[in-house]
Amino acid sequence: MAMVDAPISSHLNAVSAASAPFVRFLMTSTWAARRAEGDGCDFVVGNPQEMPLPAYVDAIRRASVPQDASWFAYKLNETVPCEAAAASLRERLGVAYEAEDIFLTKGASSALVLAFSTVLEPGDEVVFQSPPWFFYESMIAFARGVPVRAPVDRATFDLDVDAIAAVITPRTRAVIVNSPNNPTGRIYPPQTLRRLAQVLTAASEEYGRAIYLISDEAYNRILFDGRRFPSPTAYYPYSFLVYSYAKALLTPGQRLGYLALAPSMPDRERMRGAVLAAQYNGFGMPDAVLQHALPELEHLCIDLDQLQRRRDLLVDALRAQGYEVHAPEGAFYLLPRAPIADDNAFVEALAARDVFVLPGSVVELPGYFRISLTASDAMVERSIPAFAAAIAAAGERARPVGSPR
Repeated sequence: MAMVDAPISSHLNAVSAASAPFVRFLMTSTWAARRAEGDGCDFVVGNPQEMPLPAYVDAIRRASVPQDASWFAYKLNETVPCEAAAASLRERLGVAYEAEDIFLTKGASSALVLAFSTVLEPGDEVVFQSPPWFFYESMIAFARGVPVRAPVDRATFDLDVDAIAAVITPRTRAVIVNSPNNPTGRIYPPQTLRRLAQVLTAASEEYGRAIYLISDEAYNRILFDGRRFPSPTAYYPYSFLVYSYAKALLTPGQRLGYLALAPSMPDRERMRGAVLAAQYNGFGMPDAVLQHALPELEHLCIDLDQLQRRRDLLVDALRAQGYEVHAPEGAFYLLPRAPIADDNAFVEALAARDVFVLPGSVVELPGYFRISLTASDAMVERSIPAFAAAIAAAGERARPVGSPR
């Protein structure tokens, strides 16, 4: 057969470029080469390092046993799981979600792309915060939108509403807010969310079209110090809520989540139809077993007290060793400042001591590194001397020749 041109979609170049830093780390880092050894302290991603909740396993087992001939039939947004999700939102967030507002997805990633596909025209801009979750930019590009960054306040990691306002244009169609935030651990307070709502309302009125708020709440049950979570969707009518069960259950390979329309969404019936049309054409629904299990899963969560003990132990130890680190308010990550400017080099120094973390430059925050608290207690204990040795070695390298010790 003669050679012919076999092009791929040109916009996938932008998609690939946007996700390249994280994908490159996953494929080529020392962690990638050594993770199969299983003897290091793995703090890189939010993967479980211990066996899953027994109650989770039992729920999946029960949901796997068919109760009728249609148990494993095609599933849409089934009524029982949607009602369970809506009831949970009403109870936890105090926002009057209805079952008809819930669109079940294969995790939060599918819910994000579903939201983008529902509201974006090619060339529409989507604002997201930097440092971001790894795939916001690539997902926006995949939906043929234009990614636009707005930095957070680097002193507090709080949402910088003025920075968001500064990048809104007539082409802005959506703003993504991730709270509790990955990677910073910040929970955005009500006064900040009210200001954001005011900015989005004013810009929508000025430009004559709605700017949507996409609230990524994958970690909205991972809260520390007895905090309650204020959902951004409670403050602004044109809001979508994105949720994943993977975080609270620490089962990231079991893809289950949803996209929810805020009860205050104008013209909600029309929007429900639009989301459903997008869902039918490529984004699908979760597998039957997970839908059957969802009502039970709503009542389960990993041990937050244990997670907080890990947080406190590491924060106290790192600060005592000389690291600068905020105690996260939610999610399950720490974000210490590296003791040297080159975070990649420092991550390699830790890897040489069998401690694996994520360099901050992968999440647009050079000079920092991220620690996942989903590591086991044994890993946490073993890592503390390694963190101490690494910062001591960094100090020795930085010390001028002949200076006193």
